[in-house]
Amino acid sequence: MAEEEFTDINGNSISLDCQTHSAFCREFTVTSPKLSLRKVMVCTCFIWLIAYAIFFFTENTAVLSSAIILTLAGMMIHIHFVKVDHETLLIIGSLGIQLSSSYASGRESTTFIEMSKLKDIVINEAVYMHSIIYYLCILIKDPAEPETVTSVVPLFQSSKPRLNCLVQVYRSCQEILEETR
Repeated sequence: MAEEEFTDINGNSISLDCQTHSAFCREFTVTSPKLSLRKVMVCTCFIWLIAYAIFFFTENTAVLSSAIILTLAGMMIHIHFVKVDHETLLIIGSLGIQLSSSYASGRESTTFIEMSKLKDIVINEAVYMHSIIYYLCILIKDPAEPETVTSVVPLFQSSKPRLNCLVQVYRSCQEILEETR
């Protein structure tokens, strides 16, 4: 499959890239929009203008220094821990599922779930703000009781794709799971 354009729950453009490595191995990558320089500049200017207004009335230079330090620290924290550039789901039929998130700073976070722990992959719904959203999740089974679900691992938490994107990933994952069972 080639890369396709979708939207997230907020209406922002995201892309889904599906690569088929073999009949039992597929990789899905959801890419979010890059960090907006305009938003960063607007927030920075807004915070610094407020700090300058407070400085103007109080004549305390610590206010300006604090605003600069807090703005820079906030940007670094946002880039390193919050802003995800892309999320990847790699499903290997006989082995398991690998979930990866790549952050704007270059940091990566990876989780692996063995196929023996996987009960199923489902599309679930949740109430988010004042609407109902759908999300793809992995159901983890209890080794002692295979019919019991012990935990739920949501996928694509940062990019939050809409249902039409999730259905495409779901169907492809189910094809692999049916062939391995």
